[in-house]
Amino acid sequence: MPKQAPYIGRFAPSPTGPLHLGSLAAAVGSFLDAKTHGGHWLLRIEDIDEGRCDTASVKHIEHTLIRHGLQWQGEVWVQSERHSFYEAALKRLSMLNLTYPCACTRKEIDEANALREPGENRIYPGTCRHGMPTGREARAIRFRCPTEPVQWQDHRMGHFSNDLNASSGDFVLRRGDGFWAYHLVVVVDDLASQVSHIVRGEDLTDTTARQIALWKALQGGIDTRGIVPPPAYWHLPVILAEDGQKLSKQTGAQAVPEHDPVLNLNTVWQHFGLDKIKATTTKQWLELAAPVWANYRAAQAAR
Repeated sequence: MPKQAPYIGRFAPSPTGPLHLGSLAAAVGSFLDAKTHGGHWLLRIEDIDEGRCDTASVKHIEHTLIRHGLQWQGEVWVQSERHSFYEAALKRLSMLNLTYPCACTRKEIDEANALREPGENRIYPGTCRHGMPTGREARAIRFRCPTEPVQWQDHRMGHFSNDLNASSGDFVLRRGDGFWAYHLVVVVDDLASQVSHIVRGEDLTDTTARQIALWKALQGGIDTRGIVPPPAYWHLPVILAEDGQKLSKQTGAQAVPEHDPVLNLNTVWQHFGLDKIKATTTKQWLELAAPVWANYRAAQAAR
């Protein structure tokens, strides 16, 4: 029997402000899932949008995690320090003819989607896929989506089959302003740190197929013995504000209160539909929560 790969999970917040309860819920879920598997839990700071991120938020996030007993293993990876790795990945994709320069403006893409219903995804129409129009300059680098649908299984929500050409079209890897796109850096870092399981909020569900397509593409041409399957995914229900919107910094979600971390842990716990845990310390709370989480995981398994 082949040896099973070790469980490696991660939490990857953006330091655009302090953690709110929605982020804490994702951190608790991913931490406990790693704990119940006897695995490793990594922390990665996703600060590729450097204009919106700051070091004070990084320190605040780390402090909040430790205050709640959520201690990561190993060094903290910071994406703004890893540009050379993203450059190498983009070069590899280019060598495989999986990228191309795009001259299209946001307005042109909006006009191409003018007949789509409000709320539907904007799809890149493929204007530059076979070459940019004469006299135009590149504004971004795009990924050539596979022709076959991307198949994947979510632990909670079941099977997905996503035709990226119909749901997003060829997506951006590097923006016109030189900044890296989210999908590329996430996949490069997950591959490099050998992440095996991703537990995160369900608001990120529709990014999964694009990330799996990139994961597989970045391993293209590698000896099959070195191929690592994409991570297993579990998208947790997100915490909603009183107006029904997802808690986020953009909608004014407040920072996690610092005075009673056990109360905060129980707040996100009850969000998952689980009964309050009676504990006086975060260490005790996490020890008691681990077996409950294992049962919750089993009950959540998609049928």
